[in-house]
Amino acid sequence: MVGIYLPQGSAITTTDATSKKIENILAKMPEVKTLSAYVGAGAPRFFISANPEQPDPAFAKIIAIGSDEAARNKIMTELQRHIDNGEFPEARVRVTRLLFGPPVVWPVSFRVIGTDPLKLRKIAHKVREAMAAHPNTIDAHLEWDERAPVLHLSMDNESLRLMGLTPRDVSQQLQFQLDGVPVTEVRQDIRSVEVRARGLRATNPLPENIEIKTQDGRIVPLAQLGTLEVRYEEPVIKRYNRERSLAVNADVQGAQAPDVTMAIWKKSESIRDQLPEDYRIDIGGSVEQSGKADASIQKLQPLMIALMLIFIMLQMRSFSGTFMVVATAPLGLIGAVIALLLFNQPFGFVALLGLTGLAGILMRNTMILTQQVQDNFDEGMEPWSAVIEAAVRRARPVILTASAAVFAFVPLTHDSFWGPLAYVLIGGVAVGTVITLLFVPALYALWFKLDKSRAN
Repeated sequence: MVGIYLPQGSAITTTDATSKKIENILAKMPEVKTLSAYVGAGAPRFFISANPEQPDPAFAKIIAIGSDEAARNKIMTELQRHIDNGEFPEARVRVTRLLFGPPVVWPVSFRVIGTDPLKLRKIAHKVREAMAAHPNTIDAHLEWDERAPVLHLSMDNESLRLMGLTPRDVSQQLQFQLDGVPVTEVRQDIRSVEVRARGLRATNPLPENIEIKTQDGRIVPLAQLGTLEVRYEEPVIKRYNRERSLAVNADVQGAQAPDVTMAIWKKSESIRDQLPEDYRIDIGGSVEQSGKADASIQKLQPLMIALMLIFIMLQMRSFSGTFMVVATAPLGLIGAVIALLLFNQPFGFVALLGLTGLAGILMRNTMILTQQVQDNFDEGMEPWSAVIEAAVRRARPVILTASAAVFAFVPLTHDSFWGPLAYVLIGGVAVGTVITLLFVPALYALWFKLDKSRAN
């Protein structure tokens, strides 16, 4: 996906010209299977994590699909080379690929919240400087910053009165000649299309030479109705939760977005301490979206834990047995952390899901061992011998089951979405099973104060 961002207030024809330059480069690549461009707005939601951008004449989105993963990477590398060579100085061109998970436009993002656009810009530029100073950030910028020049007519009310005109009459005629006015609607297939009437572009003179018709049919030059002034206005003012906000965004390279975000957040502490009253800075980007995903899990976690404890209690029928089962749940963290570090996988939403499932697998193994100990007690074995015999007897089925689970998750490691979950389960099950076979008998002997000498 290629995002094209021109300065706010740019004409859609300028945006289209930049888009065509990039399309011509992509069309010549044999690796490109299909190519589509959307000028003035984002693409429709064709993927769950791809949010359509709002209509904006200064924005365009190009979607190029390669024949396979290698072709896609080659397309991105080649297009990035053109961008780095400065072939599109008029726009910010960003090359990305589809990502799984909650939709995140910019991985590192901070929102400056306040009321005055000038103060928002001043604060946001300080945040941008702190963000650009980080070695792992790319293209730190403000979401909206440019002010667009507009031609403003300061009307002379006395002259209008003498000519029999009102400001409304003048504005309606200017609207007709410059932008057009809606006159009717026609049906096209299943949609209604607005029809607008406007003056011919070819006959539009310079603004100061535009003519206005009075009610008695006379033609009056626009220059006689007032003074034309060039003013600067805000072409875009964005709000978040109905509060005016200015986001500072950046891409990340060579690091995880949450780590970079928190490093910049700590570095910008002095900026937050000097904020005026009623102004604040919020964290957005990957950190915010990950928090929303984690909150969806935490919402049902109390119910999940309660049900889990109830079923363990019904199975073990004792508080001490329940404690030993629950105590083995964190052992999977050891192998999970090792696997994530060895294979450089991020600890995100799916990895958290993997940890939840991993805790259940290890607790199940513990319940199998403790149940075997109880069976040995029922057969009349001495406590010390019963614990050792249970560990030896259940070692092979537990290890075989764990090995089957580990090999079953190997194909899933190549998946770009479920890969971290697979690594968590592989590392956690492999290491956690070995530790469980040693930890549970030792904990059992310690908890019930089993004496080896007495058993002998």
